[in-house]
Amino acid sequence: MRHFGHLAPAVRKNLFHQEPAEFTAGSPARLLAAALGATLYSPATRPHLAADILKQARRGVVSMVLCLEDSISDAEVGAAEENLIRQFAELDAGGAELPLLFVRVREPEQIPDLVERLGGSVRHLAGFVLPKFTEGRGEAFLDAVIEAEKRADGRRLYAMPVLESPELLHLETRTETLTGISRTVNEHRERVLALRLGVTDFCSAYGLRRTPDMTAYDIQIVAGVIADVVNVLSRADGTGFTVTGPVWEYFRHQQRLFKPQLRRSPFLEEGAEELRTTLIEHDLDGLLREIELDRANGLLGKTCIHPAHVTPVHALSVVSHEEFSDAQDILRPERGGGGVMRSAYTNKMNEVKPHRAWAERTMLRAEAFGVANEEVGFVDLLTAGLQV
Repeated sequence: MRHFGHLAPAVRKNLFHQEPAEFTAGSPARLLAAALGATLYSPATRPHLAADILKQARRGVVSMVLCLEDSISDAEVGAAEENLIRQFAELDAGGAELPLLFVRVREPEQIPDLVERLGGSVRHLAGFVLPKFTEGRGEAFLDAVIEAEKRADGRRLYAMPVLESPELLHLETRTETLTGISRTVNEHRERVLALRLGVTDFCSAYGLRRTPDMTAYDIQIVAGVIADVVNVLSRADGTGFTVTGPVWEYFRHQQRLFKPQLRRSPFLEEGAEELRTTLIEHDLDGLLREIELDRANGLLGKTCIHPAHVTPVHALSVVSHEEFSDAQDILRPERGGGGVMRSAYTNKMNEVKPHRAWAERTMLRAEAFGVANEEVGFVDLLTAGLQV
């Protein structure tokens, strides 16, 4: 699979200076973590789940979470598990290329049990999403993943812990909780693919809910937690993990209090104003702003609950030609001793040592999502993706 692989080769050629790399579930974890992109969640109760997965794969989705936790009621868990087993068997019989598939469980005991019941179709399972992850709960979950791997004949199963517990949110327990989470995930570094943020649960602890006019970063109590998670768990010194962005809850027009957040200038080309109007009408201008703030704050990828969110996440994950040019200059072997130079675009300073970690992350994102041609912007990428 590859990002934008659902587009025709001629379209990709026009869009990309460097096309996104192909990858599989067996690719290096560092690339897989960067390439998760818009991870689309779906309740495991959906009666045509296998068909839904194939449909979304054709539309460019490369990672999905099939949820047995908050998206379904307590009374539905047994039926949802049975449905999941049936749907995986159907996918196994079909033979089509699939996204990376993860199952979000409720309890550790579900993990080896589900793997046992999946049988041969476990080969389509990339791993598990572990809710309300803390040091105490996390050890049990990760031990269950290890046991599940044994039952799957040694197949690598990744874990994606969700950081959403009240202990992480509350100021008096945050440092201790983060330190414990760090210990746990570092002990299992080879199987922890990425860390996910449960911002909806953070808001719930204080009876809050952001409107479509606001991003997670406008809710200060949430922004503080995100900053601390990145501080402890996503450092660029080789010890950090990929941390993915919070879910965007809205996908239909709501009554607005504030002006739209999309400037007109990127949409001046013929026909682009209509795209701008569509994005605003579907409350996606707030999503676009939040994606930009995610990356500015050290997050990569995003939890999504609606297919309409996938293309914006992927379009804004593509590395611009200018970013690529800067990263290349900074990482040139002859720059190993440091120094400073004017960028090739003659609009900024590139300082080799301070900007090196940024450049390395940028090149990894370029491998996963590609590099846009010099005259191609996110509007072009959005338009191409939304026309499929």
